[in-house]
Amino acid sequence: MAAFDTTRTTYGSAIVAGRISRSVFNFIASVMAWNDARVTRKALSALSDRELQDIGLIRGDIDSVVFRR
Repeated sequence: MAAFDTTRTTYGSAIVAGRISRSVFNFIASVMAWNDARVTRKALSALSDRELQDIGLIRGDIDSVVFRR
């Protein structure tokens, strides 16, 4: 005769699934932020000193602009 354990809940597995999905989301968000910073740095680095001056920057400001939060 088979017996079913009805006292267990799936609450624990839901917590684990939530942590995994949150970790995946955080990883994807980190990759997107890194890519945005990379594209911004590349675009600003391609500008001439005169063009940077027109937008109020100098070449040394590029990293501070890219990593500003």
